[in-house]
Amino acid sequence: MTQTLTEQAIEPAVRAWTRLLRASASTTRLLSADLQEAHGLTINDFEALLVLSHAEDGRLKRVDLARNLMLTPSGITRLLRGLEDAGLVERAACASDLRVTYAQLTDAGREKLEAASSAHIASIRALFEQHFTAEELDTVAGILGKLPGVTDGDDSCSPG
Repeated sequence: MTQTLTEQAIEPAVRAWTRLLRASASTTRLLSADLQEAHGLTINDFEALLVLSHAEDGRLKRVDLARNLMLTPSGITRLLRGLEDAGLVERAACASDLRVTYAQLTDAGREKLEAASSAHIASIRALFEQHFTAEELDTVAGILGKLPGVTDGDDSCSPG
């Protein structure tokens, strides 16, 4: 006899996890499409530029940027290669340790980020305010903030 799991039979933690994954994937797809269409950036491109804009002098060690963006070494290499080819980020050597390489936000990268950030924030607002009240958004943010690592970093989508 085959047993089918119903919504009520699924453990609450598993249901929360799968919905969190689906919500993240679907909202990322929608917001990335908006950014790509309007500014030629992916969500990862935007996030990398944003993190660099908040860093001192607009630069971070590539390994620290990868950690911040939760990317593997090969993932950060691919991401930065595209941003470097577009002139938005440049590679910078460390004078005191030649093993260290920085990702440096360029003036063109800062301009691109500033142009994209207002539109990105508007897309986020439109998407979330269509489905949630302000009170519900505060509740969701508070609940998700209880998970480890979620509140690390800056919640802003505005350039630093």
